[in-house]
Amino acid sequence: MTMVLAEERADALLSRPEILTASASSAFRMPVVLIDGRSGSGKTQLATALADRWHGPVTLVRLDDIYPGWDGLDAATTHVHDHILAAAEPRWQRHDWISGLSAEWTPVDPALPLIVEGTGSLSRANAALATLCIWVELDDATRKERALARDGDTYTPHWERWAAQERAFLTRENPRALADVVFTEP
Repeated sequence: MTMVLAEERADALLSRPEILTASASSAFRMPVVLIDGRSGSGKTQLATALADRWHGPVTLVRLDDIYPGWDGLDAATTHVHDHILAAAEPRWQRHDWISGLSAEWTPVDPALPLIVEGTGSLSRANAALATLCIWVELDDATRKERALARDGDTYTPHWERWAAQERAFLTRENPRALADVVFTEP
């Protein structure tokens, strides 16, 4: 996804009245937006553009900071539900990819709009606590090319391992069907 396309999509989302006024059915008094899609589909650019264009402060949580390693997609999905969306005191714990250990906790202000971006964010349990659910989709070859260009040698040996977790999540949760908005790149 080009940044221009991400910005256009963010503007279109922000023109929806419910995104700025609705509150989620959770501890959050402001909108909660989940942005999901497979690796390399453009989730991060869309989330960044949406946060940058939001009218006022917003919290952006990236699952890349939460996944507990290359086998952590399901754990991050549960973490978002248990510690952010359904928690009385929302917070998330950063994973230190260098040490391989859990790191500090970061509080999330439930009085601010929340955007959660990452593969695995749009589960059935999480969607039930969100205001707006977004699925971003791109063909497999382009996704892989973009993801490996972005992360290079760090990601290359883990691509298939991660893709298997994505496929299992898609089969189990069907996030595309849960989405209020689906973006496909031409």
